[in-house]
Parts: sequence; C-alpha cells; structure tokens
Amino acid sequence: MSETDALCAEDVARYLEQHPEFFVQHAQLLTQIQVPHPRGGGVIPLSERQVLALREKNQALENKLAELIRFGEENDDISERVHRLAVKLMAGGALEELLGRLCASIRDDFGVPHVAARLWRGEGASEAFAPVSAELRQYAEKLPRPFCGANDNFEAVGWFGEAASAVRSVAFIPLREGKAAFGLLALGSEDPARFYAGMGTLYLERIGDLVSAALLRAM
Repeated sequence: MSETDALCAEDVARYLEQHPEFFVQHAQLLTQIQVPHPRGGGVIPLSERQVLALREKNQALENKLAELIRFGEENDDISERVHRLAVKLMAGGALEELLGRLCASIRDDFGVPHVAARLWRGEGASEAFAPVSAELRQYAEKLPRPFCGANDNFEAVGWFGEAASAVRSVAFIPLREGKAAFGLLALGSEDPARFYAGMGTLYLERIGDLVSAALLRAM
C-alpha cells in the first residue's frame, strides 16, 4: 500500500468516525460491502462481520468472568484452610505440641509434604531450637516477605532430613516479633512448580503472622 493509499484509508476512517449517521443513510452498504472472514475462507458482509466481532467479545467476557469465579473459589478455599490453621494454633499448649499441630496442618490442609521450623530465641529440647548459622539468621532478618523459588541448596532445606535431596521448590517464611526475626518456617515440595519466583505471598505472610503470634505466646 502506498503512502497516498494509507492517507486515503485514514481519511475514510476519520470520516466514518465523525459521521456515524453515514450507515443509517446508506444501510444497504452493510450487506453490499464484503470484508475478509476473520478466520479465512473467503469474504462475508460487513454486517455479519460485526455480529462475529460481538460474539468474540462476548466469549472473551465470559471467559474472563469464569476465570474470576475460579480465582474467587480458590481464594475461598485457601482462606478456609488458613482459618483451620488459626483455630489449631489458638488451641494453645506446650511449644512442642504446637509445632506438631502446625506441621500436621501444613501437610494435611495445604498439601505441603515437608515442613520444618527453627527458632533462635529461647531454648528447649525441641529440634526447633537446633543451631542455625549467623548467615541464615541475617537472611531471615532481611526477608521483606516470604521467599518462594527453586531449591538452590539452601541451608534450611537440610532441615527436611533424608527428604532434602528430593525437594525441588521451597518457601521460607520469616517468623517475627515486630520487625525482628526470631525464627524461620521452611516448606518444601518435590514439585518444582509448587513454589516459584513471583508467586503471590499474601497467604504465606498471613500464615507467618499467625505462627509467630502462637509461638511467641508458647515460648
């Protein structure tokens, strides 16, 4: 198409935009003008092309609505799981018992097979008080939000014991009192897509808040 043709096409488009009554005055053109079929296979009247465009727009809106409904249902389901976890944590009890209920809930309610926690405030016989490196403490302290991503031989993955070598993706949730971290909750999965960089962490942050409050009370 030459530059002159392009300018003429723009002039026609501008004219039709500025004169919407044109096709009212020349209604016969809606059936006489032929345009390429959007999916190939010849030409169709302009009026039929408009109908197809409306159908496509309607289908896109229906797909978007279905997607929003699906997201809403998924969020409702996750909210219910977080609620069940909160109820279990509120039941109180000794620290060891609380950690046991926490790990069981993460495994059973959220389908995360590997769960471990380490605390560097206080002391006790629980494995949760096993020593951790200064580097890991600093890492937890600097985490602005839970980390999600591939297993990159993190120190915390070793907390999963014999299963550590099979873990492909992880989530690390800092446990805090105010802004100071006093522990780290580690989640692991053999599924490399279970936790991934860029995934939403809102519910993980809420879990971190609930667990932190419950553990501080028990400690």
